[in-house]
Amino acid sequence: MTGQELPRIVTAVPGPRSRALAQRLAAVENPEVTCLAEPPPIFWSRGTGVNVLDADGNRYVDLLAGFGAAILGYAHPELTAALAAQAGELQHAMGDVYPAVCKVELLEALVRVLPGGLGGVILSSSGSDAVESALKTALVATGRPGVVAFEGAYHGLGLGALDATHRAEFRAPFVARLAGHTRFVPWGDAEAARRAARESDAGAILFEPIQGRGGLVFPPTGFVAALREIADETGALLIADEVYTGMGRTGRWLACEHEGVVPDVVALGKALGGGLPLSACVGRPEVMQHWPASRGEALHTSTHLGNPVVCAAGLAVLRVLERDSLVKRAEEVGARWLARLRSVLARSPHVREVRGRGLLLAVELDDASFSRASVARLLRAGWITLGEGADGRTLALTPPLVIAESLLDAAAERLSELLA
Repeated sequence: MTGQELPRIVTAVPGPRSRALAQRLAAVENPEVTCLAEPPPIFWSRGTGVNVLDADGNRYVDLLAGFGAAILGYAHPELTAALAAQAGELQHAMGDVYPAVCKVELLEALVRVLPGGLGGVILSSSGSDAVESALKTALVATGRPGVVAFEGAYHGLGLGALDATHRAEFRAPFVARLAGHTRFVPWGDAEAARRAARESDAGAILFEPIQGRGGLVFPPTGFVAALREIADETGALLIADEVYTGMGRTGRWLACEHEGVVPDVVALGKALGGGLPLSACVGRPEVMQHWPASRGEALHTSTHLGNPVVCAAGLAVLRVLERDSLVKRAEEVGARWLARLRSVLARSPHVREVRGRGLLLAVELDDASFSRASVARLLRAGWITLGEGADGRTLALTPPLVIAESLLDAAAERLSELLA
């Protein structure tokens, strides 16, 4: 299979072309967006399978799937063909007035694979958008604006989602614009969540089944099931932010399924579009029916809602995930890789814990500066990963679900060498 090659580094990292591009970018982009401090980033030019090439011709293995979005890797033949075909037929439609045919097909396919009769989909473009839709749904359905969320949570940077995002560095510049309806409780503490839901008359309990940017932190066993009980007791909607964990990443379509839980509303994104901007808020039909029927002016919409090209991408992703049994593969391959990583990293003095579920794995290190240096060393060796958590000490390992096991073994050996 093409795009399953080991790294090949032919210049310094970053190379001269990437450095030149960094200078060009600095002249035109808001300085807050891309970190251009020394050393500047590599600039990608092409991707195939799990490999990406930078502007200098260096080949890398992407152990992140581009923030988890490229779940089929890059330039997957079926996804590429679907995009080309749709772009040649219809590139835009009036999604909430005169929708494209493929919007209907995507929603039908999505509802079919999700558990527990979830339906009533609201499409959007980013994970943050999907969370905004979910929070609006909770208010429409319950009439209660309060939200119980968790310390360490990251739900996006739109103002509604940001109000439920815990990290101070994201919130502080915009506190004056936040509604302030969120009550944060310690992650994993079901009793604290129960008290907060009762005392605040919350309309929503918003959680990540596994905290992503919080450091790939797993909850205690039974925590997700307890949240389901608390929501049922208090009348709050249980909203699962599965933007990072959904679409087969953990070996289930939804990570909530590991505890047999179906949320009232789920936010999906990242992998849903296979690398294109597509997200969805999906809820139980009886919940979503609290939204009023449109009479020509939707309450929550956008110009590109249900864009045909993006819907074609989502259809192709779902089709390949199902046909090639990639969700089951993620569970099986991920379990083997987790065991391998634990074995080869067992003697590293810097490794605190290796944890994972499916192909969402984390290597937690003992020191943030060592983690940053490790990410840089891995990049220079041709392996792309990033540090997660408030201090970045946890290495994220979320490769495309199609990655060859030989590359996972090679990655384990390289990690063993660099973290010794």
